[in-house]
Amino acid sequence: MKSTTRIQLSAMMFLEFFIWGAWYVTMGTYLDKVLHADGVQVGAAYSAMAIATIISPFFVGMIADRFFNAEKVLGVLHLAGAVLLYYLTTIDNASTFYWVLLLYSLMYAPTLALANSVAFRQMQDPSKEFPSIRVLGTIGWIATGWMIDKVFHIETENLVLTFKIAGIASAVLGLLSFALPKTPPKAKGTTATFGQILGSDAFVLFKDKSFVVFFIASVLICIPLSFYYSLTNLYLTETGMQNVTSNMTFGQFSEAFFILLIPFFFRRLGVKWMIALGMIAWGVRFLFFGYGDAQANLWMLFAGIILHGVCFDFFFVTGQIYTDSKAGLKIQSQAQGMITMATYGIGMWMGTLLSGYVKDNYTANDIVQWKSVWMVPAGIAAAVLVFFIIFFKDNQRTAAHLHAEPVEMV
Repeated sequence: MKSTTRIQLSAMMFLEFFIWGAWYVTMGTYLDKVLHADGVQVGAAYSAMAIATIISPFFVGMIADRFFNAEKVLGVLHLAGAVLLYYLTTIDNASTFYWVLLLYSLMYAPTLALANSVAFRQMQDPSKEFPSIRVLGTIGWIATGWMIDKVFHIETENLVLTFKIAGIASAVLGLLSFALPKTPPKAKGTTATFGQILGSDAFVLFKDKSFVVFFIASVLICIPLSFYYSLTNLYLTETGMQNVTSNMTFGQFSEAFFILLIPFFFRRLGVKWMIALGMIAWGVRFLFFGYGDAQANLWMLFAGIILHGVCFDFFFVTGQIYTDSKAGLKIQSQAQGMITMATYGIGMWMGTLLSGYVKDNYTANDIVQWKSVWMVPAGIAAAVLVFFIIFFKDNQRTAAHLHAEPVEMV
């Protein structure tokens, strides 16, 4: 790969996740403290990205893959996104905010797949070249947290600035996209049914009972995951922790570290116990949050943040490797798309709505009983763990499929 191309793709990945991280992490706090939204409205706002994730495969499969260059579609979507992000800063009520955010999410979600498409098409050996490009996305997400806390020192009442920062970055990436290497539609002139775009060819995997168990567990574990994304920033802020947004990036540092350990643990534990360990980490994380305190037990809060690496890598990345090994080359992409839509689409959608109801249920006189709130996702994670251990029988230990395409959540 030419050095110029590498720089272009690295900048693309950095900005792609910088944009998302800039507004997503602090949005719950912004809605609660600035727009005075209730828990249901906060949950609904986070569900917007989940809904967009369900819809985006149709957009990419029916339009971007068949009619226009990927880099041009990427540019148009990010420029449109920049306008919508700016418009969000002018809205002063949570109900209108949701609908504009949903429209923005429908613009942004397809860009995750499009950015990967642009990158992969420039590579001779993606398994070797892609990780060094994709890691810039994690760095971009980390950069947002440190910029919000350490560079601009944005306080809670000024969190609207995070959407402006994201909007500027979106405009920059939109313009940069038109200068990216040309990526013509790979399926131009072909037709496909809605079922094929959805991934119906991958339904053959449901003949495997262990895969069915894994699929159900994957959807259900995304319910606790959504509690983490939608409530953690607000929770840590209310506990009195300082520099919450930058502190939360330790989860991404942890993710980058633990992903390096996957081959080691994969060979020794096998897929079943790797995934189970990820589930255990989810439960422990929420117990730490439930019993942690910024004054008395600050270490518990940091432990809960740092466990993100085990939670994410050991469950989601290992699960993707498992899916890849089961699917084979013919339906590999459809299988990964099906899992992504089911988890970050359906599972996250269910979880974001539930998290809002749970928060409201344990709020009285504007005081949230956070310990009770965190026991709910901890309990769900424990139930999913028991279900998975009892019914999942496959425990392959091969590391032959360690180069699966990364999932699209940081």
